[in-house]
Amino acid sequence: MITVRPSNERLRTRVGWLDSRHTFSFEEHIDPRHMGFRALRVINEDRIAPAHGYGTHPRRDVEIVTYVLEGTLRHHDSLGTGAIIAAGGLQRMSAGTGVLQSELNASAVEPLHLLQIWITPERTRLAPSYEQRAFPFAGRRQRTLIVSRDGRDGSITIHQDVAIISCRLQAAESASLVIQPGRHAWVQVVRGCFQRRRAHVRRWGRRL
Repeated sequence: MITVRPSNERLRTRVGWLDSRHTFSFEEHIDPRHMGFRALRVINEDRIAPAHGYGTHPRRDVEIVTYVLEGTLRHHDSLGTGAIIAAGGLQRMSAGTGVLQSELNASAVEPLHLLQIWITPERTRLAPSYEQRAFPFAGRRQRTLIVSRDGRDGSITIHQDVAIISCRLQAAESASLVIQPGRHAWVQVVRGCFQRRRAHVRRWGRRL
């Protein structure tokens, strides 16, 4: 059974430089019906104005996956990482015992559009770590494994038994996912719309 939640039912933060839609409860935006999904705690879809972003702030005991959809992200953290992530790029920050980081729009003229995904790690107090990889949209096949526990097929590693799959389809295409017994799935549509067709996924999707 698939339960569809319309995009416009998401919670929202809107300030001068940020327009953020929250799939689950986030900070002061609380919806008791949507507190997360198993190990998945946050999916924020952020649109960030040029030359703005999140200044230095602390995180701990969370796996943060940032997926850049449009624009360019500039990342800095207390591990000494300084990185630029272009559209199609992905980063994973394991906050573990504690880390300071900043996430800014690297462009002074172009907006930034990204997904910020938080996943509860399999154990607390991990050593903080960072990983980054490019998954260019050009030439991308229908389904691409972008995050996994073991880093298989060129995916980014994460400290939890999850897999994140990016699915990019043309208007007339469809794709299906076989969910193994005991496993669970969350589909996040980024562009386009969702249509039920024997649990088929339309357009962009993501699976845990």
